[in-house]
Amino acid sequence: MGWIGDTVDSVKSVQIRKALFQAVNLGVIVTLALIIWKGLVCITGSESPVVVVLSESMEPGFRRGDILFLHMSKDPIRAGEIVVFNIEGRDIPIVHRVIKVHELQDTGEINALTKGDNNHLDDRSGLLYAQGQLWLQQRHVMGRAVGILPYVGWVTIIMTEKPIFKYILVGALGLLVIFSND
Repeated sequence: MGWIGDTVDSVKSVQIRKALFQAVNLGVIVTLALIIWKGLVCITGSESPVVVVLSESMEPGFRRGDILFLHMSKDPIRAGEIVVFNIEGRDIPIVHRVIKVHELQDTGEINALTKGDNNHLDDRSGLLYAQGQLWLQQRHVMGRAVGILPYVGWVTIIMTEKPIFKYILVGALGLLVIFSND
């Protein structure tokens, strides 16, 4: 049983090496994705350099499912710019246009009022801001929209709204890794 035992051990060794190789490859892919994301954060100056438009409030300029690329410069925000901002108490960032800017003379701080292009009311009147909030400050702004990739964000929207697709995709990728012969 010498050569049969050696053959079985050899096959087991190859399978273990394949599994380790696949695990290392997965680790490299995840690490590379994180490095790319952190690099984009450093280059753009935005904590979230890529966002998906989730509502119709900016139509026809930006449609639901569009991916926006953001940049955050030190220049003051100006009327007409499209910004992505966070509101205290809300988890999801908002993409709207700055319609009015108020600069405080003593500090030079900029306050901005925003509105969705497809909305009838500004964000203050439409009760989108936090209770008692009249303006957006610089700290609320995540970045300015500088580029668009139409419709690609639908993948994210579908996986968020219909989790079954996310599980199917993850399962399919897992089976692909398990049953790949290379």
